[in-house]
Amino acid sequence: MTRRMPPIISVSHLSKTYGSGLKALNDVNLDIERGEIFALLGPNGAGKTTLISIICGIANPSAGTVSVDGHDNIKDYRAARSMIGLVPQELHTDAFESVWATVSYSRGLFGKPANPAYIEKILRDLSLWDRRDSRIMTLSGGMKRRVMIAKALSHEPQILFLDEPTAGVDVELRKGMWDVVRTLRDAGVTIILTTHYIEEAEEMADRIGVINKGEIILVERKAELIQKLGKKRMTLHLVEPIDAVPASLAEYRLELGENRDELIYNYDSKANHTGITGLLAALRDAGIRFHDLDTTQSSLEEIFVSLVRG
Repeated sequence: MTRRMPPIISVSHLSKTYGSGLKALNDVNLDIERGEIFALLGPNGAGKTTLISIICGIANPSAGTVSVDGHDNIKDYRAARSMIGLVPQELHTDAFESVWATVSYSRGLFGKPANPAYIEKILRDLSLWDRRDSRIMTLSGGMKRRVMIAKALSHEPQILFLDEPTAGVDVELRKGMWDVVRTLRDAGVTIILTTHYIEEAEEMADRIGVINKGEIILVERKAELIQKLGKKRMTLHLVEPIDAVPASLAEYRLELGENRDELIYNYDSKANHTGITGLLAALRDAGIRFHDLDTTQSSLEEIFVSLVRG
């Protein structure tokens, strides 16, 4: 039996209350596994940025502890913080500096010796090498976002936080950013991202956490989350339209399509096929014939909305 590696980040009973009395976080417990891509989802004001700020040592908690690879992020701040790279939601960097200078300067802030070869590798990996001598002010929004990632990686962190990494980035650049994130994960970097783009989490994340009103309401592996909480919909395309769903089929709670030539059956994805078998038999007994059927499964976005509303 293989021993499970300890989490690279462990958050225990974390709470944050601001002076106004606003409780931004309430007794949050969360473990981040080494080498995973973890997506933190939640509506605006849910506490995502506050949680990241506390883990990264930018804000202090009102209660609770954070451990980064065994280092308490308050008692052993320098060791904990040196392991973390942070790409904040807001783009802020010296507009008049060159790409090369600003990334190299960030490395120096962590006391790391100059390493031009490593800086070159980062810039090449992020498709910034050709713009290394350009001033930040001349770059597009997507390139500025890449510079922020390069700055966060400059001191060779083992953990990278991406707070809304593709905000304001067009679809093509967003997919390029996803490739960059996967490359980093393959190199052993643990990635934690917050995002409003549900498809981003669905595309990249290994695990997903949902935060709402300062509380973690769910943490689950992506595939298992969709399997456990997803709904399936089966649409039966009828040979002939019907005026109404027969009373004999009431237990299946079927919906009649707009043109009355489809019957729609919603069921849990974790359910067995007994319900479907019974439905097909009941349709036959009711004299309703169909010429085709198809099934769809609810997306992560639908699951997220239902969790937050619930």
